Amino acid sequence: MENILKKITPFKWELGKDYKKGMRVPAYFYLNRKLVEILEKDAIEQAANVATLPGIQLASLVMPDVHVGYGFPIGGVAAFDIEEGIVSPGGVGFDINCGVRLLRSSLREEDVRPRIKELIDELFRAVPSGVGSEGRLRVTNDELDEIFVKGAGWAVENGFGTKKDLEHCEEMGSLKGGRGDVVSRKARDRGRPQLGTLGSGNHFLEVQVVDEIYNEEAAKVMGLEEGMVTVMIHCGSRGLGHQVCTDFLEVLNRAVRKYKIQLPDRQLACAPLKSKEGEDYFAGMAASANYAWANRQIITHWVRETFDKIFGSAEMPLIYDVAHNIAKFEEHYIDDVKMKVCVHRKGATRAYGKGSKELPSDYIDLGQPVLIPGSMGTSSYILIGTEKAMKETFGSTCHGSGRVISRAQAKRKLRGDQVRNNLSKKGIYVRATHGALLAEEAPQAYKLSDVVVDVVHNAGISTLVARLRPMGVAKG
Repeated sequence: MENILKKITPFKWELGKDYKKGMRVPAYFYLNRKLVEILEKDAIEQAANVATLPGIQLASLVMPDVHVGYGFPIGGVAAFDIEEGIVSPGGVGFDINCGVRLLRSSLREEDVRPRIKELIDELFRAVPSGVGSEGRLRVTNDELDEIFVKGAGWAVENGFGTKKDLEHCEEMGSLKGGRGDVVSRKARDRGRPQLGTLGSGNHFLEVQVVDEIYNEEAAKVMGLEEGMVTVMIHCGSRGLGHQVCTDFLEVLNRAVRKYKIQLPDRQLACAPLKSKEGEDYFAGMAASANYAWANRQIITHWVRETFDKIFGSAEMPLIYDVAHNIAKFEEHYIDDVKMKVCVHRKGATRAYGKGSKELPSDYIDLGQPVLIPGSMGTSSYILIGTEKAMKETFGSTCHGSGRVISRAQAKRKLRGDQVRNNLSKKGIYVRATHGALLAEEAPQAYKLSDVVVDVVHNAGISTLVARLRPMGVAKG
């Protein structure tokens, strides 16, 4: 792809506005040479298509974990002017507010290693997982309406955690603008029994150990030490978010015709931010995001209960919680002018630099914690956001490893029992609902998290703090 992309730095590449008719801005790809060589042509097309959307600011941005998605590439970031711009479900994704949170414990690897099978099995029982899995909670429609507005705050009010948890969530665990009146009955019926469940696919609950620290000062602020046990939770809005996205794609396909928006790809269905259709989609998306934050908060509570059951009183504060698939109104400087924009992050993580007033008080002089999960057998990473990210990427960075082969291809090439055995040889105990899932989510199906993280670190849009090595994984 080097004949298409122009190298700006070894870690940043440009697709010029002249690549495709209608592009309003260039596209910038954060990649190294090896990732450029394996970049999908369709991902380039999708990034170029995003650059044609009304009101787009600065550039269509692509992170190193890029692969082809619905409309936008996964790993895509774009910001739109609130007066002339649009909002698009393709820029958020079906799993609204799929995200990651990280807990640290007072336990050491030597405390947990001898009991890792018992711990993972107990976590697997405590947190329901898998396609269509139902949780231990049953909430009413009225309670769902509260969750759509309060997010993780609803969970804390109902005994699932503490107010300190909310301080360490992006948006305090609640995105403003969520409304229940735009969420369909079908979406509610899917979401009502799934609160407090992990889901399937690449979602997981992983017990890890802090393997290496790169930034002692930042690690100290987060309370991290080498050998310390952590828990990473990766999940989203379950069937509810998927249904909200599906419902609104129909609405916004009609809006494209109504507002005479020219699109190079119908998967980019959108509506003006200031239209009723755009406002209603945003309200439904925010409601789904808040459901996801409540979901992760409830799972956190059950994780803590499980650790208490096995190890006695185990302190487990929340380090941070970040969203991956979301659209938000934020203020950013564009050509030295402060503008309010709607930032779409699809398979991308917010990475605000130090001094940002949106950060909790203990991180304001550090920068936002960034959590980059590995792929069931590879390392996960903690980074911090930077001021460079604020200038170049609307305070955004990568979100994970990024697939290199599809789930169907992985199942054809790999067997679940082989994946399990290979992980066991590395000292990683895995529990999953079925063997095919292990094949779908095998480490070989993803880029190496080390490579992806190396790109964003060297590009300066987030910087390394610590590496986390997996000990045990519960999969949907």
